[in-house]
Amino acid sequence: MNLDIYKNLHRANRELINLNPIQRGGILPTEAKKAIYEFWDGYSVCDFCSGKLDEIQNPPICKFKEDLAEFINMDFVRFTHGAREGKFIVMHSICEENDYIVLDKNAHYTSYVAAERAKLNVVEVGYEEEYPTYKINLEGYKEVLDNLEDENKNVGLVLLTHVDGNFGNLNDAKKVGKIAKKKGVPFLLNCAYTVGRMPVDGKEAKADFIVASGHKSMAASGPIGILGFSEEFEDKIAKRSEKFPIKEIEFLGCTSRGLPLITLMASFPYVVERVKRWDEELKKTRYLVEELEKLGFKQLGIKPKEHDLVKFETPILDEIAKKDKRKGYFFYEELKKRGIVGIKPGVTKDVKMSVYGLEWEQVKYVVESIKEIILQSHHTL
Repeated sequence: MNLDIYKNLHRANRELINLNPIQRGGILPTEAKKAIYEFWDGYSVCDFCSGKLDEIQNPPICKFKEDLAEFINMDFVRFTHGAREGKFIVMHSICEENDYIVLDKNAHYTSYVAAERAKLNVVEVGYEEEYPTYKINLEGYKEVLDNLEDENKNVGLVLLTHVDGNFGNLNDAKKVGKIAKKKGVPFLLNCAYTVGRMPVDGKEAKADFIVASGHKSMAASGPIGILGFSEEFEDKIAKRSEKFPIKEIEFLGCTSRGLPLITLMASFPYVVERVKRWDEELKKTRYLVEELEKLGFKQLGIKPKEHDLVKFETPILDEIAKKDKRKGYFFYEELKKRGIVGIKPGVTKDVKMSVYGLEWEQVKYVVESIKEIILQSHHTL
């Protein structure tokens, strides 16, 4: 074994502007970085544990759990290792094997995998409009539920992706929540790209469950997530073990109990304040779209943008790639020269990006850099 390769590990692009949508909401503030030094030893979070993670008083995990529930306006919150784990916990605890779940066609792959692991059947709600908006037909939830009812299929759960990770389309959760309530089916809202980035109100959305991602959208180190749930489902979600009565079965006793949880807590005051500036983040995103479309990019998804994740068709980049000796890697390399990362190497037909949390000067720098790359490449070629 060459153990030297594990020494002095470093992240080469740590100080660069990162446009990856999966990263923008997970960048830690200074407070969270400082907290890491206090709790970096393996089980340091559990120094004062009496047997149950979310009842620890020091650090204030118990109080944090209550404040998080208030933040998303749900009755209870538990910690998970990510939104995907929260989805599985809900499916496993409230559904019976071979039940059906109804979800949107833009749902994250983990929604399908969680359902498969829980031995459930999946039925999709399709698009109201396909290319270029890929807008989900939210009224289609009623039609799908009606059809399953007519076929005597038992529906265990309705799932809606609040904002999808492909096109960044924001869905009207309340509309689907009302349909689910009318049908008497529990409603799970996947907020992996929303809680922590923008205001989310679980009760207003009529959600029975909310899953969120700390590392994706709540300025925390991964893996960490939260599961919010209503009082109606407390007995199933928080069911205790018979042999170890203090432990909750669905969470295998305790979930995240290290630095991810600490950073989630330390970043919380910062996150609470930043969601109040959501309108400003939308202005940055819409500015980005407006300026890049002048260069030949085409925004996919619903317009105008209601979320910071943007997917562009980029025929102009593809045209340049065909003539540049670096092929599809030219765009990635030119951005990196300018201190910008987060765009997938080798991809030029379409790109995803986000400027969430960047200062206006940085957003304008990104736009000017892309403009410069395109003009310079055309001139050279």
